Amino acid sequence: MSAPWLDVLDDTIRACAAHHRPDLAERLRDKRARQLDPKLRVLVVGEPKQGKSQLVNAMVNAPVCAVGDDVTGTVPTFVQHAETPSAALVRGASPANTPTERFSPHHVPTERIPVPIDQLASQVSTGQGDLVRAEVGIPRALLDSGLVLIDTPGVGDLRPAHTASTFTALLQADAVLMVSDATAELTDSELELLKQVMTSCPNVVVVLTKIDIAAQWRRVVEGNRARLARAGVTAKLIPVSSALRLRAAKTGDTALNAESGFPELMACVRQDILAAADLLARRSVAVTAASAIRQLVVPVREELSARASHRAEDTMAALNEAQRRIDELRRRSARWQTVLADEMADLVSDIEHDLRDRTRRILREVERTFETADPALGWDEFERWLEDNLTEAATTNFAWLLDRSEWVAEKVAKSFPVARDDLLPGSVFPDDVLDRPAPLDKPLIEKFGLAQKAFTGLKGSYGGVLMFGLATSLAGMPLINAISLGAGALFGGKSILDEGDQRLRRRQAAARAAAARHVDDFFLKFGKDCRDAARHVQRSLRNHFTTLAEELQETLLESARSARRAVQEDATERERRTREARRELDRLVTLYQRVQALAGGQAPPLGISA
Repeated sequence: MSAPWLDVLDDTIRACAAHHRPDLAERLRDKRARQLDPKLRVLVVGEPKQGKSQLVNAMVNAPVCAVGDDVTGTVPTFVQHAETPSAALVRGASPANTPTERFSPHHVPTERIPVPIDQLASQVSTGQGDLVRAEVGIPRALLDSGLVLIDTPGVGDLRPAHTASTFTALLQADAVLMVSDATAELTDSELELLKQVMTSCPNVVVVLTKIDIAAQWRRVVEGNRARLARAGVTAKLIPVSSALRLRAAKTGDTALNAESGFPELMACVRQDILAAADLLARRSVAVTAASAIRQLVVPVREELSARASHRAEDTMAALNEAQRRIDELRRRSARWQTVLADEMADLVSDIEHDLRDRTRRILREVERTFETADPALGWDEFERWLEDNLTEAATTNFAWLLDRSEWVAEKVAKSFPVARDDLLPGSVFPDDVLDRPAPLDKPLIEKFGLAQKAFTGLKGSYGGVLMFGLATSLAGMPLINAISLGAGALFGGKSILDEGDQRLRRRQAAARAAAARHVDDFFLKFGKDCRDAARHVQRSLRNHFTTLAEELQETLLESARSARRAVQEDATERERRTREARRELDRLVTLYQRVQALAGGQAPPLGISA
């Protein structure tokens, strides 16, 4: 016998095909294929530096994921069972055009490269553009039943491709461990991320990490539970310490292991995920099927509304209203395209001006520095200072680009005359543009050694000896005497000082010129990258909203066609079609009730009666 959720999903797919919605049917077929996979994928998500990778390492008691302050995973790492430890990097034939294509479940990797398991972390943290994912196989009882732990790049990372890969991997997840550390309560962005995750995968456990370094972690736990309750999120919250867990596993200390909180987490994984695979599948299928059925109901309900009245004027009014909504959508479509073009043009201009202003402030500081400083004495320290300031300027400028892009997307979405969950795109950002700038070329620094000083002093002293020797010879003294020698020494010392000052000024000028060239190269390179990123965002937003407008227009056109048919048919035909539409609506309502039963009654109501 097939699982109940499989029957519901198949019936929903057939309903989508019958209502001429191949896009929804294809989405549900993808969901069906993933649910039939015997593996149970648990996604570990969260913002950067929250302890995701260390949590996975502690769960399997092995250093399989990259950890460290300066180490960040660039692609998802799949940790699964294997009889012998192994690791591999999975690459595509060529870098995909977009993050969605690159990490799509339909993207077929063409090359699987085995690597030593102890080198996997460094390979993942410095992955190339064609890297799809990393795979680790280890013999663990936790993984033996088909559990796959997926460590993902941090959501909210300045590198949007990493965030896009996380949300794409979310489409394949059966359950999610949402990670936040115990040093502070859940932020607004983390709560928003949690809600966004639950719209795609309702099976979520919140894991509070690093309780070993947070003295007030119990207060943070209570505060988080209160915040989750106020937000209407029913996810379970479990505090843990990965460091204590790993130390307990190394020393065999059961008391320390209990203090780490991992026994509760592992019990939750076994009972609420591994032992509840059918329940997880029902919930995931219910979320996807309910969304599809709600879209199918709209044109049927509008057709019934158009046929509800026996008077021709009522059906004509319905037709006119449908046409008005189509015209309104077309009018607003022209408006949002203008808004998008204008706002992105302003954004590019503001971003370039901001970057120019920041680099000019850096150059003014360089000028002030080398008015007095000697490049020969502090060049290495100056080079580190310049690189740090350029990196900070790039990071701040790009973060502003991301924030403004999100604001533009929200402004464009307001132009649409409907309220839908998918008005805003999931991710429109390009691959990482924050490449490290080219190294600063060290200018030629003249050395003023002892031999050069001696030679300069001799040249300067010659004039003093000759001048004062000739003057004193008039008094009958020899050319070389105490006075001429003293004058030569003074002239030589001054020549050395003057030559040292001139060389210092030349070194300072060379250093300023080298720094100015480096900053100018940085501005040209990063400015172009930002403009390219803005153009990518504009194209992505344009494609997303164009597709959305086409879907809305198709729905409205179907409503208009239904209203037009109602006007043209005679009373008998209208009655027959009304009965058919009501039967179809009844079938959809019955199907939705089955979906609600799968979700335990948690799916939102359709807002209609059968």
